Amino acid sequence: MDYIEKVLEKLKELARKLIEALLGPEVEPEPELIPIPVDDRSRRRS
Repeated sequence: MDYIEKVLEKLKELARKLIEALLGPEVEPEPELIPIPVDDRSRRRS
């Protein structure tokens, strides 16, 4: 049973490498943007 699991793991690894070779590496999710507070009061006075 352990042999079958090792073979399946190798097949998954080969499939992943094949997909990466054809389509490029896995797309990483974009980092969530952090809102930056802007002090708008100084612009209104001018």
